[in-house]
Amino acid sequence: MPALAALPKHMQISEVLIRDITAGRLAEGARLPPERDLAVQMGTSVGTLRKALAHLTEQGLLHRIQGSGNYVRRGGPAAGVYAMFRLERLGGGGLPRAEMLDRVFLAKPRDLPEFGRSPEATRFRRLRYLDDRPIAAEEIWLDAGAGRLDEGPLSESLYRSYATRLGLTITRAEDRVRLAPFPDWTPAALPAPGTLAGYVERFAWGGPGAPVEYSRTWFDGTCAHYVQRLNEAAQGTGPKTEDIHE
Repeated sequence: MPALAALPKHMQISEVLIRDITAGRLAEGARLPPERDLAVQMGTSVGTLRKALAHLTEQGLLHRIQGSGNYVRRGGPAAGVYAMFRLERLGGGGLPRAEMLDRVFLAKPRDLPEFGRSPEATRFRRLRYLDDRPIAAEEIWLDAGAGRLDEGPLSESLYRSYATRLGLTITRAEDRVRLAPFPDWTPAALPAPGTLAGYVERFAWGGPGAPVEYSRTWFDGTCAHYVQRLNEAAQGTGPKTEDIHE
């Protein structure tokens, strides 16, 4: 089974805090717990925590006052690795994680909608988690015109791999949300194939012209939901995502 390179621990902590800040669970102006206490809560060392907090400060999401502590600044950009990942646990948040099931380069099937310019694409199938709970089956198709990623190392964040290996930055995405049954390749950790699921289709662009990526995600609505926060696009603080509900 293909492996994915996990994010460093300090980046995982950053992602958890970014998602809590952008969701409003950590309010503007809120003071974070003392670093030693927060490190215990996050299950890490003080040194690793400080690297995570420094990253958030660089992104404009925290303001450090010497002798006082770290304070939340929600006006900063939501620049997390998973800034465009819209699934959260029902209680909110959750650290995204992915397990690669397979990846292959092949001709695009006829049942796919039109995207890109090539008749071929790299297909990824993954099992998605929030924290340690399986929540979704995911299938991503990257148009061959943007490059091939069927071999070689991958980051847990495919968008990060696109940037580092292909020089491709996803700048815009359009999501279409409805219900659909889990596919026949659904992993055993999720509800059985044919069970009705939340369903997200995404077209993603790396610039003008045709979208370079098409993906579809089936998620377990008993433990996760799709969240779109309109203030991100309104403030111009993150990648633009158009949300279409059917």
